[in-house]
Amino acid sequence: MIIGKIDYINLLPFYVFLKKELKHSADKAALTYYKGVPSHINRLFIKGRVEAAMISSIVSKKYACTDFGIVAHKRVKSVIVCPGENKEDEESNTSNVLAKVLGIKGEVIIGDKALLKTDGCIDLAQKWYERYRLPFVFARFCYKKNPKAYKALAKKFLHSHTKIPHYILSRYTKRSGLSHKEIKNYLQLIDYKIGRKEKQSLKKFFQLQR
Repeated sequence: MIIGKIDYINLLPFYVFLKKELKHSADKAALTYYKGVPSHINRLFIKGRVEAAMISSIVSKKYACTDFGIVAHKRVKSVIVCPGENKEDEESNTSNVLAKVLGIKGEVIIGDKALLKTDGCIDLAQKWYERYRLPFVFARFCYKKNPKAYKALAKKFLHSHTKIPHYILSRYTKRSGLSHKEIKNYLQLIDYKIGRKEKQSLKKFFQLQR
């Protein structure tokens, strides 16, 4: 398995799960090697450098995907627009489009760095929910090869209850500037199952961004 890795806190449970699930050292090494921000992982996936990855929703519509994704039912805190000049986040694809769809101007900021900003910033998932009463799907786990294996992997994760070890939380605390409690509270805002309402939301988003 060659899986691209987005090293954001919102996918921390999945990578803890993978650490136990991947049996071959080559698969674990690939996960370490093929990592980066969402826009970079999107490019690796499109070029076929990785077999599967959590790719941006806006990119995923062209590919075969599982029902595992990054979902926010209301707030998300890690995808925001802050006051200032209009500026896209180079790490993002979906969030930049979402800001335009919602007609929100300012600087788009995503990922762990967004969790440290609050003053005057707008939560894009919250705005989407207020307007359409739907959760927002930021990314989907998609694949180019071995559909049976990757579907099974996604399904197993969705039925797992992964606990993040203290030492890993401490590593991300040091890196992000957030406390253990703040990281855990943030993860409570993230869901991973793409069900009926989530698919309805994706359809709405794809229609609006055309």
